[in-house]
Amino acid sequence: MAELSTNRPLLSEELQEKDYSGKTPLLPSLSKWVLKSLIWALFLTWAVAIFFYSSEFVKDLQKKWINLTQGTVFGITGSIFLAFSAPILVVAFLAFIYVAAFSGDNFKKKNLKSWWFRLWTFPVLVDGPFGVVSAAEFFGILLFVIYVIWTITAYTLETSSLISKFSLPSMQKWYLMLELTGLRFGSIGLFCMIFLFLPVARGSILLRLIDIPFEHATRYHVWLGHLTMIIFTLHGLCYMISWSLQHRFKQEMLDWKDIGVANLPGVISLIAGLLMWVTSLHPVRKNYFELFFYTHQLYVIFVVFLALHVGDFIFSIAAGAIFLFILDRFVRFCQSRTKVDIVSAACRPCGTVELILSKPANLRYNALSFIFLQVRELSWLQWHPFSVSSSPLDGKYHLSVLIKVLGTWTSKLQDIISNFTENPGKITASVEGPYGHESPYHLMYENLILVAGGIGVSPFLAILSDILHRISEGKPCLPKNILVVWAVKKSKELSLLSAVDFQTSWHSFSDKLHLDIQSYVTQESEPSLEEGKVDGSMKSPSIFITNGSSMSCLVGTGNNIWAGIYVVVSTLGFIILFGMVEVYYIQHFNIYAWWYRGLLFILCMVAGVVVFGGIVVFLWHKLENRSSSYEECPFDDEKSSGRRKEQTADNETTKTDLASFQTIQYGYRPDFRAIFDSFSEQIGRTDVGIIVCGPPSLQSSVARECRSQNLRGRRNNSVFHFNSHSFDL
Repeated sequence: MAELSTNRPLLSEELQEKDYSGKTPLLPSLSKWVLKSLIWALFLTWAVAIFFYSSEFVKDLQKKWINLTQGTVFGITGSIFLAFSAPILVVAFLAFIYVAAFSGDNFKKKNLKSWWFRLWTFPVLVDGPFGVVSAAEFFGILLFVIYVIWTITAYTLETSSLISKFSLPSMQKWYLMLELTGLRFGSIGLFCMIFLFLPVARGSILLRLIDIPFEHATRYHVWLGHLTMIIFTLHGLCYMISWSLQHRFKQEMLDWKDIGVANLPGVISLIAGLLMWVTSLHPVRKNYFELFFYTHQLYVIFVVFLALHVGDFIFSIAAGAIFLFILDRFVRFCQSRTKVDIVSAACRPCGTVELILSKPANLRYNALSFIFLQVRELSWLQWHPFSVSSSPLDGKYHLSVLIKVLGTWTSKLQDIISNFTENPGKITASVEGPYGHESPYHLMYENLILVAGGIGVSPFLAILSDILHRISEGKPCLPKNILVVWAVKKSKELSLLSAVDFQTSWHSFSDKLHLDIQSYVTQESEPSLEEGKVDGSMKSPSIFITNGSSMSCLVGTGNNIWAGIYVVVSTLGFIILFGMVEVYYIQHFNIYAWWYRGLLFILCMVAGVVVFGGIVVFLWHKLENRSSSYEECPFDDEKSSGRRKEQTADNETTKTDLASFQTIQYGYRPDFRAIFDSFSEQIGRTDVGIIVCGPPSLQSSVARECRSQNLRGRRNNSVFHFNSHSFDL
């Protein structure tokens, strides 16, 4: 392996100098640094202000800020919105400029040495309720824990000092202490809710800016969801205990004030939140996914009644993050209305379904992307995430997914496709996405170990195809040594390797890439008659279904210019609408009810996105359709593929498929210590990218070994960078 990796450079010296030297002109480099520094300075200032909100210093600043700015038509609501919501919206605007100006396929080898990168790829925790947690994620968890402890402590001391100044009976002091503590918990929960909504936007520009894909961000949403609901539950319990002790529980629970906080909307919001929380717990989510999915739609009730509960000026604290989520949700809704052509569908003998979906040439994705798929004949509400199994270089007009038949939804899909020739029906597919990493990080490493469990090999087929195409076409590509470790239960699953049909002879680039595939069949002690080599031709005949058109380009990760315009126009539309409502309705008719003002505020948010943003989305959609109609030829790829097959028919004896690189062991599980040690000895001391796609137990085993290898710190030991590509809802 070492000889193969050092025989000759992967790219010419000219390409290496151009792509990996990191030398860029001074002005673009300076502009990039200034813009990124501005973004981080603004974000960190905003985050620090939230962290120390309970301190006297920040409270004094807030009072001065409100006195300075509340003279506008927006009043105190505008002042608070500017302080807590506007900064994150400005960060989003700047992020669009940054991504549009400086994004690209930058896989610089030197990035692997940075401490920031290594914090994200070094696993600290590998077991427990959080799963595998990197050093950077562990630091974030600690910050939130410190924030909650610090804030509760500061508020408790402040409340105790305040109550001691009043001459009240001891029981009255106790009641007041409970209610003020509940108020403080509500304040903390509101700030936590800001961060709860930031990672749940699938096409979030903030996630793209720091290159955190939605599949990873869902973990942060789950963690923050638990924290937020614990705090909001304590908020409600403090008040309910106080009311019960004072024998006014029913009266207070049903109270709906015009001036001040309305209790009943808060109760409704808390009940909706508790239902979402309980059904999102892992045992329920795993065994009753539909219950979790449908119950989670109560987020609309949760947010709307929260606005009714606290009124407009308090709700404006969290409005910025919620507004970004509404922006993402509306674009997803528009994209999902398009019916997508299924170029072909087939059932493979290993219990998987292969779908090839039509897409426009200008819809970009990479080998680590994933999509959300809906089949309306199965459910109008269910959307399921699937990793793409094709490379962007496989064809401009399609992408493919491999779907493992595991539950009710996938079983019904398999039945429809397998019975299609006998009972022709209709499959109406819709797609959201693609989403994923902003940059294809699998191209950042010279040495890769891809660890898969079962259908988890699907994204690795896309990676292998992408790398083979790049080497064949002379495109920038770092990987030189690739080891695939694949664990399956039955040997029939090994036929998935036939999904990669690369028509170029291996000998044309075998000196540029060393590939080794180690497969482990864990539930069979000896080879079956087929020895796991089920030919791809044994899959059911492909069917061709045409229902609509290509996938829509209306996705947050699509055209950066249009997406940026959409966000800016929607935000301006919201501000204009709220200003008009404030001047011509609220002030004109002397509307003072907090709950009603909160309702008007959230209606202006939604209307700003739907009305003003909707105009931009309409123009964006029309322009993308016109652009696609000029260049889209859906069957060109298939014709080209046919010509390639004809041209290589004479070389069939030299063409090699992926199965020829495979060694199979029966009755064993992978010994990751032995595998990593062997790989490290062959390549020497260098950086190794580990990408895992499989069940949590597999991720924990690999992460534990990565941590162990890195902590041992032997002189010639490689540095292993852990990356997970598993999507666990």
